[in-house]
Amino acid sequence: MLVESLTTSDGQPVLPRRREPDFAGLAAFTLDPGGRVVSWSATAAALFGHQARAAIGRDVCDVLMTGPGQRELVGHALAEVAAGRVWTATVAGGSLGEGRFAFRWEPMAGPGGAVLVVVQRAWPQRAPSWLSEATARIGNSLDLAETASEVADAAVPWFADAAGIYVIERLLAADELASPRIGPGAAVRRLAARLSAQIEAVTGAPLPPGEVTVLGADSVRCQAMATGKPVLSSGGARIVVGCTSFLAMPLIARGVVVGCAVFGRAPASPAFDPGDVALAGALAARAAVGIDNARLYDRERRTALALQRGLLPGQPDIPAGMEVAHAYLPVGDHVVGGDWHDIVRLPDGRAALIVGDAMGHGPEAAAVMVQLRTAAHTLAELGLPPGQVLRKLDAMAAAMDGAMDTGATYRTGRDTAGRDTPGRDTPGRDRAGTNAAGTDTMAAGTAAPFATCVYAVIDPSGGPSGIVQAGHLPPVLVLPGGATEVLDLPPGLPLGLGAGSFQVTQFSLIPGATLALYTDGLVESRTRPIDDGLAALRGALSSALAEPGSTLDGACQTVTQLLCEQGEDDITLMLARTRQ
Repeated sequence: MLVESLTTSDGQPVLPRRREPDFAGLAAFTLDPGGRVVSWSATAAALFGHQARAAIGRDVCDVLMTGPGQRELVGHALAEVAAGRVWTATVAGGSLGEGRFAFRWEPMAGPGGAVLVVVQRAWPQRAPSWLSEATARIGNSLDLAETASEVADAAVPWFADAAGIYVIERLLAADELASPRIGPGAAVRRLAARLSAQIEAVTGAPLPPGEVTVLGADSVRCQAMATGKPVLSSGGARIVVGCTSFLAMPLIARGVVVGCAVFGRAPASPAFDPGDVALAGALAARAAVGIDNARLYDRERRTALALQRGLLPGQPDIPAGMEVAHAYLPVGDHVVGGDWHDIVRLPDGRAALIVGDAMGHGPEAAAVMVQLRTAAHTLAELGLPPGQVLRKLDAMAAAMDGAMDTGATYRTGRDTAGRDTPGRDTPGRDRAGTNAAGTDTMAAGTAAPFATCVYAVIDPSGGPSGIVQAGHLPPVLVLPGGATEVLDLPPGLPLGLGAGSFQVTQFSLIPGATLALYTDGLVESRTRPIDDGLAALRGALSSALAEPGSTLDGACQTVTQLLCEQGEDDITLMLARTRQ
């Protein structure tokens, strides 16, 4: 039967679903369940050079799949299709002609069990687009596993039947900046692996990521990393079962070997030759940079997370009769910043609540914060009066090395209700004197870092409580019915500006009432004035705490998530409530 193209009974062309948008160069033919050619399209004749009259009625293993191992491959494909599954593979050699060919075998509808085979040349015509697309995509993510997967996905099936990406284990486990000496006994971790369908069918399962392997002296991976040069091998079944040709490429970044990439080809594909080394080298060079960048980023991220865990307070010791909840959200990409919060159980059964905010973001602000937080905790444990605690913190901050020049200024003014409102201006306002709004300003410069702080001592038994602040925003009190009020406190000057004295205000925290301490990142931004932020905070607190069955932890998370959408600074919120 001579056909120009394959069609269904309603005249529509039969084309498989493929990922690639370009269908140019597709050829198709059909087989019976035993593998004999039933129809042969003009595109198949053009691609393989066999005319329809020479192909129809013959076994496909006598027409195209004549190379070593290809008869077994056809048997496996026919068995998969007979079971109702689609089977794909990339094959080379035999009578196919020069290059590599991507095959798709799938069952056809209707009686007889016919098999549709669609073929496209995968190599070498596909090479320019394959390599350029791969190098453009690799390294866009700073995730180590994702970057390695991108490399493996790029190689299979267009360049190899199997690919594995490995990194030296000590570079990950010990965070070494220089490559260790590589030789027999060196350990590598598999970051990613990809197998073509025929190789996966032989191995039985894909190679799992994360597996650590100790290399032997005869390993092509060891040789490639030790010499820093590509290694071609026709052995190495221990790497991937089913492959008979291997190419190992060292991954070199900034002059240091960080790992290797290993590519394998099945017997049905042509063995790697020196011409393949240049292509693998281009892929490996891009992969090495991407993997090393991801490795360094992962190390810095883990360091920052460990620092954050060390800087933030541990499990608080909360006195009986009190509930305390807290939340902290760093701004942007920072995982640590200048905000801190703490609760200290005092010897007489009362509790000291502390919320502070050191100028700036990132590690510089965190360095100031951790010193002030540690000192505040220690001073609170000594049972010193709140005003005296802030005086000592003020003197300590003034004596610190002022290495941070943020270009910000400190200001005091009045809100629409006539209350004094401390805060920090953004860069660009006058360094001293008055700003454009006529607000008095004090330049921070580099004289010393400064911080705001609020310090409250709560008596869970209902006795009088005291609170004092240093340049901080006023606390919000939420009554049991949901009504809120902003405590009218003397603002004071921030720590580090030598205020010398801080005035303590007495108040009562009735049973069921909640005291909210927070940092300015929760209520202020360039697009949200403090008055609007305070109003939003009071509304959010009232709604969250008045909700039937609400918990303090749930209210804390709800409020921070609601108000953080406009946040441009670190956010801290602490809620304290006496039990009814």
